Amino acid sequence: MSTFDDQLTKVRTEPGFIAALDQSGGSTPKALAAYGIGEHEWEGEEEMFDLVHRMRTRIVTSSSFDGDRILGAILFEGTMDREVDDQPTAMYLWAEKRVVPFLKVDKGLAAEENGVQLMKPIPGLDETLQRAKPKGIFGTKMRSVIKQADAAGIEAIAKQQFDVGRQILGHGLAPILEPEIDIHCPDKAEAERLLRDALLEGLGALDDDQKVMLKLTLPEVDGFYTPCIEHPNVLKVVALSGGYPREEANARLSRQPGMVASFSRALVEGLEAGQSEGDFDAGLNASIEGIFRASMA
Repeated sequence: MSTFDDQLTKVRTEPGFIAALDQSGGSTPKALAAYGIGEHEWEGEEEMFDLVHRMRTRIVTSSSFDGDRILGAILFEGTMDREVDDQPTAMYLWAEKRVVPFLKVDKGLAAEENGVQLMKPIPGLDETLQRAKPKGIFGTKMRSVIKQADAAGIEAIAKQQFDVGRQILGHGLAPILEPEIDIHCPDKAEAERLLRDALLEGLGALDDDQKVMLKLTLPEVDGFYTPCIEHPNVLKVVALSGGYPREEANARLSRQPGMVASFSRALVEGLEAGQSEGDFDAGLNASIEGIFRASMA
Protein backbone atom coordinates (compact mmCIF):
# COMPACT_ATOMS: atom_id res chain seq x y z
CA MET A 1 0.00 0.00 0.00
CA SER A 2 1.08 3.59 -0.62
CA THR A 3 1.63 6.03 2.24
CA PHE A 4 -1.57 7.82 1.19
CA ASP A 5 -3.53 4.55 1.39
CA ASP A 6 -2.05 3.77 4.81
CA GLN A 7 -3.01 7.24 6.02
CA LEU A 8 -6.48 6.92 4.52
CA THR A 9 -7.00 3.65 6.38
CA LYS A 10 -5.88 5.26 9.63
CA VAL A 11 -8.27 8.20 9.22
CA ARG A 12 -11.16 5.88 8.34
CA THR A 13 -10.68 3.15 10.91
CA GLU A 14 -8.50 4.09 13.85
CA PRO A 15 -9.42 5.94 17.06
CA GLY A 16 -8.14 9.39 17.86
CA PHE A 17 -8.60 13.07 17.10
CA ILE A 18 -6.96 15.75 14.96
CA ALA A 19 -4.67 18.33 16.55
CA ALA A 20 -5.09 21.78 14.98
CA LEU A 21 -1.64 23.40 14.98
CA ASP A 22 -2.34 25.80 12.13
CA GLN A 23 -2.41 29.31 13.60
CA SER A 24 -1.43 31.70 10.81
CA GLY A 25 -0.25 35.31 10.76
CA GLY A 26 -3.42 36.78 12.22
CA SER A 27 -3.88 34.32 15.08
CA THR A 28 -0.24 33.61 15.92
CA PRO A 29 0.26 36.56 18.33
CA LYS A 30 -2.72 35.39 20.41
CA ALA A 31 -1.43 31.81 20.41
CA LEU A 32 2.00 32.96 21.56
CA ALA A 33 0.51 35.23 24.22
CA ALA A 34 -1.51 32.32 25.62
CA TYR A 35 1.75 30.36 25.66
CA GLY A 36 3.40 33.13 27.68
CA ILE A 37 5.36 34.90 24.93
CA GLY A 38 4.38 38.55 24.52
CA GLU A 39 4.68 40.69 21.40
CA HIS A 40 7.67 42.53 22.91
CA GLU A 41 9.69 39.30 22.66
CA TRP A 42 9.98 39.29 18.87
CA GLU A 43 10.62 41.74 16.08
CA GLY A 44 8.98 41.11 12.73
CA GLU A 45 7.05 38.18 11.29
CA GLU A 46 10.07 35.93 10.80
CA GLU A 47 10.97 35.97 14.49
CA MET A 48 7.30 35.48 15.40
CA PHE A 49 7.04 32.41 13.17
CA ASP A 50 10.35 31.06 14.52
CA LEU A 51 8.88 31.24 18.03
CA VAL A 52 5.60 29.56 17.11
CA HIS A 53 7.50 26.83 15.25
CA ARG A 54 9.48 26.16 18.43
CA MET A 55 6.19 25.90 20.31
CA ARG A 56 4.75 23.47 17.75
CA THR A 57 7.99 21.48 17.71
CA ARG A 58 7.84 21.18 21.49
CA ILE A 59 4.29 19.84 21.18
CA VAL A 60 4.84 17.29 18.41
CA THR A 61 8.15 15.97 19.79
CA SER A 62 6.67 15.43 23.26
CA SER A 63 6.30 11.78 24.23
CA SER A 64 2.66 12.62 25.01
CA PHE A 65 1.97 13.44 21.35
CA ASP A 66 1.44 10.00 19.86
CA GLY A 67 -0.36 8.29 16.99
CA ASP A 68 -2.31 6.05 19.35
CA ARG A 69 -4.51 8.96 20.42
CA ILE A 70 -3.93 11.50 17.63
CA LEU A 71 -5.13 10.74 14.11
CA GLY A 72 -3.73 13.80 12.41
CA ALA A 73 -2.33 17.30 12.76
CA ILE A 74 -3.24 20.41 10.75
CA LEU A 75 -0.23 22.55 9.84
CA PHE A 76 0.26 26.14 8.74
CA GLU A 77 2.07 26.45 5.38
CA GLY A 78 5.15 27.87 7.08
CA THR A 79 5.24 24.83 9.37
CA MET A 80 5.07 22.49 6.36
CA ASP A 81 8.09 24.30 4.90
CA ARG A 82 10.12 23.94 8.11
CA GLU A 83 11.71 20.92 9.75
CA VAL A 84 11.38 18.97 12.97
CA ASP A 85 14.42 16.92 14.02
CA ASP A 86 16.00 17.46 10.57
CA GLN A 87 12.95 16.12 8.70
CA PRO A 88 10.24 18.04 6.86
CA THR A 89 7.50 18.54 9.45
CA ALA A 90 4.83 16.46 7.69
CA MET A 91 7.24 13.58 7.08
CA TYR A 92 8.36 13.69 10.72
CA LEU A 93 4.75 13.44 11.89
CA TRP A 94 4.06 10.32 9.85
CA ALA A 95 7.45 8.59 10.12
CA GLU A 96 8.08 9.21 13.82
CA LYS A 97 4.60 9.65 15.31
CA ARG A 98 2.26 7.96 12.81
CA VAL A 99 0.17 11.13 12.76
CA VAL A 100 -1.47 12.07 9.44
CA PRO A 101 -0.46 15.57 8.21
CA PHE A 102 -2.97 18.12 6.88
CA LEU A 103 -2.29 21.62 5.54
CA LYS A 104 -4.32 24.79 6.14
CA VAL A 105 -4.75 26.34 2.68
CA ASP A 106 -7.15 29.28 3.15
CA LYS A 107 -5.84 32.85 3.24
CA GLY A 108 -8.27 34.27 5.75
CA LEU A 109 -11.79 35.64 5.70
CA ALA A 110 -13.57 38.18 3.52
CA ALA A 111 -15.76 40.90 5.03
CA GLU A 112 -19.13 39.76 6.37
CA GLU A 113 -21.95 39.65 3.83
CA ASN A 114 -25.36 37.99 4.22
CA GLY A 115 -24.38 36.99 7.74
CA VAL A 116 -21.27 35.02 6.73
CA GLN A 117 -17.59 35.48 6.02
CA LEU A 118 -16.51 33.60 2.93
CA MET A 119 -12.90 32.67 2.36
CA LYS A 120 -10.77 35.24 0.60
CA PRO A 121 -9.49 34.11 -2.82
CA ILE A 122 -6.64 31.58 -2.53
CA PRO A 123 -4.03 32.66 -5.09
CA GLY A 124 -1.59 29.97 -6.17
CA LEU A 125 -3.64 27.15 -4.61
CA ASP A 126 -2.75 24.67 -7.37
CA GLU A 127 0.95 25.41 -6.92
CA THR A 128 0.66 25.04 -3.13
CA LEU A 129 -1.06 21.67 -3.52
CA GLN A 130 1.60 20.53 -5.99
CA ARG A 131 4.26 21.39 -3.38
CA ALA A 132 2.34 19.84 -0.50
CA LYS A 133 1.98 16.30 -1.76
CA PRO A 134 5.71 15.49 -2.12
CA LYS A 135 6.30 17.07 1.31
CA GLY A 136 4.09 14.35 2.82
CA ILE A 137 0.77 16.17 3.17
CA PHE A 138 -2.31 13.90 3.09
CA GLY A 139 -5.10 16.48 3.11
CA THR A 140 -6.03 20.12 3.57
CA LYS A 141 -8.26 22.36 5.69
CA MET A 142 -9.99 25.65 4.88
CA ARG A 143 -12.20 27.80 7.11
CA SER A 144 -15.11 30.14 6.55
CA VAL A 145 -17.46 31.49 9.24
CA ILE A 146 -21.22 31.76 9.68
CA LYS A 147 -22.35 34.64 11.92
CA GLN A 148 -26.10 34.64 11.27
CA ALA A 149 -28.76 32.09 10.29
CA ASP A 150 -29.02 33.57 6.78
CA ALA A 151 -30.06 31.04 4.14
CA ALA A 152 -28.39 32.83 1.21
CA GLY A 153 -25.15 33.32 3.10
CA ILE A 154 -24.98 29.72 4.29
CA GLU A 155 -25.72 28.45 0.79
CA ALA A 156 -22.82 30.57 -0.50
CA ILE A 157 -20.52 29.23 2.23
CA ALA A 158 -21.32 25.61 1.37
CA LYS A 159 -20.93 26.21 -2.38
CA GLN A 160 -17.51 27.82 -1.93
CA GLN A 161 -16.31 25.04 0.36
CA PHE A 162 -17.34 22.30 -2.07
CA ASP A 163 -15.97 24.18 -5.10
CA VAL A 164 -12.52 24.50 -3.53
CA GLY A 165 -12.82 20.97 -2.13
CA ARG A 166 -13.19 19.60 -5.67
CA GLN A 167 -10.07 21.49 -6.72
CA ILE A 168 -8.16 19.86 -3.85
CA LEU A 169 -9.54 16.40 -4.68
CA GLY A 170 -8.21 16.91 -8.18
CA HIS A 171 -4.68 16.94 -6.73
CA GLY A 172 -5.19 13.63 -4.95
CA LEU A 173 -5.50 15.19 -1.50
CA ALA A 174 -8.31 14.83 1.06
CA PRO A 175 -10.01 18.16 1.88
CA ILE A 176 -11.44 19.10 5.27
CA LEU A 177 -14.31 21.53 4.67
CA GLU A 178 -14.70 23.90 7.63
CA PRO A 179 -17.82 26.09 7.54
CA GLU A 180 -17.60 27.18 11.19
CA ILE A 181 -20.68 28.54 12.94
CA ASP A 182 -19.70 31.24 15.42
CA ILE A 183 -20.65 30.01 18.90
CA HIS A 184 -22.13 33.48 19.55
CA CYS A 185 -24.49 33.25 16.55
CA PRO A 186 -27.83 34.53 17.91
CA ASP A 187 -29.80 31.70 16.26
CA LYS A 188 -27.14 29.02 16.27
CA ALA A 189 -29.54 26.06 16.11
CA GLU A 190 -31.28 27.44 13.01
CA ALA A 191 -27.90 28.16 11.39
CA GLU A 192 -26.98 24.53 12.05
CA ARG A 193 -30.16 23.32 10.39
CA LEU A 194 -29.51 25.44 7.30
CA LEU A 195 -25.88 24.33 7.17
CA ARG A 196 -26.68 20.63 7.54
CA ASP A 197 -29.17 20.85 4.67
CA ALA A 198 -26.62 22.65 2.49
CA LEU A 199 -23.88 20.15 3.34
CA LEU A 200 -26.06 17.15 2.55
CA GLU A 201 -26.97 18.72 -0.78
CA GLY A 202 -23.31 19.32 -1.58
CA LEU A 203 -22.31 15.82 -0.52
CA GLY A 204 -25.03 14.38 -2.73
CA ALA A 205 -23.52 16.10 -5.76
CA LEU A 206 -20.08 14.48 -5.30
CA ASP A 207 -18.98 11.48 -7.34
CA ASP A 208 -18.86 8.17 -5.49
CA ASP A 209 -15.05 8.26 -5.26
CA GLN A 210 -14.85 11.85 -3.99
CA LYS A 211 -14.39 11.67 -0.21
CA VAL A 212 -14.22 14.72 2.05
CA MET A 213 -14.02 15.47 5.74
CA LEU A 214 -16.09 18.04 7.59
CA LYS A 215 -14.95 20.24 10.49
CA LEU A 216 -17.99 21.66 12.26
CA THR A 217 -18.91 23.65 15.35
CA LEU A 218 -20.25 21.53 18.21
CA PRO A 219 -24.04 21.58 17.72
CA GLU A 220 -26.87 22.55 20.06
CA VAL A 221 -28.73 19.27 19.46
CA ASP A 222 -26.84 16.10 20.33
CA GLY A 223 -26.30 13.81 17.36
CA PHE A 224 -27.38 16.55 14.96
CA TYR A 225 -24.72 15.80 12.35
CA THR A 226 -25.28 12.03 12.27
CA PRO A 227 -26.63 12.20 8.66
CA CYS A 228 -23.31 13.80 7.63
CA ILE A 229 -21.24 11.29 9.63
CA GLU A 230 -23.06 8.40 7.94
CA HIS A 231 -22.88 9.85 4.42
CA PRO A 232 -20.84 7.61 2.05
CA ASN A 233 -18.82 10.59 0.75
CA VAL A 234 -17.63 11.58 4.24
CA LEU A 235 -14.40 10.16 5.66
CA LYS A 236 -14.76 11.77 9.08
CA VAL A 237 -16.61 14.57 10.84
CA VAL A 238 -14.48 16.48 13.33
CA ALA A 239 -15.42 19.21 15.78
CA LEU A 240 -13.73 22.54 16.36
CA SER A 241 -13.65 23.91 19.89
CA GLY A 242 -14.79 27.31 18.64
CA GLY A 243 -13.77 29.24 21.73
CA TYR A 244 -15.40 26.94 24.28
CA PRO A 245 -13.03 26.19 27.18
CA ARG A 246 -11.61 22.67 26.97
CA GLU A 247 -13.83 21.26 29.72
CA GLU A 248 -17.01 22.50 28.03
CA ALA A 249 -15.79 21.51 24.56
CA ASN A 250 -15.04 17.98 25.78
CA ALA A 251 -18.43 17.71 27.50
CA ARG A 252 -20.27 18.81 24.35
CA LEU A 253 -18.16 16.53 22.16
CA SER A 254 -18.77 13.49 24.36
CA ARG A 255 -22.48 13.79 23.52
CA GLN A 256 -21.87 13.65 19.74
CA PRO A 257 -21.61 10.00 18.63
CA GLY A 258 -19.23 9.47 15.73
CA MET A 259 -17.73 12.97 15.93
CA VAL A 260 -14.11 13.47 17.03
CA ALA A 261 -12.19 16.57 18.04
CA SER A 262 -10.05 18.87 15.96
CA PHE A 263 -9.19 21.33 18.71
CA SER A 264 -6.67 24.17 18.63
CA ARG A 265 -6.96 26.55 21.59
CA ALA A 266 -8.55 23.87 23.75
CA LEU A 267 -5.66 21.49 23.00
CA VAL A 268 -2.92 23.86 24.17
CA GLU A 269 -4.90 25.44 27.03
CA GLY A 270 -2.64 25.67 30.07
CA LEU A 271 0.64 25.04 28.23
CA GLU A 272 3.32 27.70 28.83
CA ALA A 273 6.77 28.44 27.49
CA GLY A 274 8.25 28.66 30.99
CA GLN A 275 7.12 25.22 32.12
CA SER A 276 9.68 22.52 32.79
CA GLU A 277 9.69 19.68 30.27
CA GLY A 278 8.08 17.42 32.86
CA ASP A 279 5.27 19.86 33.62
CA PHE A 280 4.76 20.63 29.93
CA ASP A 281 4.55 16.96 28.96
CA ALA A 282 2.22 16.20 31.87
CA GLY A 283 -0.07 19.08 30.93
CA LEU A 284 -0.09 18.09 27.26
CA ASN A 285 -0.75 14.46 28.16
CA ALA A 286 -3.73 15.41 30.34
CA SER A 287 -5.12 17.60 27.55
CA ILE A 288 -4.68 14.88 24.91
CA GLU A 289 -6.17 12.19 27.13
CA GLY A 290 -9.24 14.28 27.96
CA ILE A 291 -9.87 15.18 24.32
CA PHE A 292 -9.27 11.58 23.23
CA ARG A 293 -11.77 10.23 25.76
CA ALA A 294 -14.37 12.80 24.70
CA SER A 295 -13.79 11.85 21.06
CA MET A 296 -14.27 8.16 21.81
CA ALA A 297 -17.35 8.57 24.04
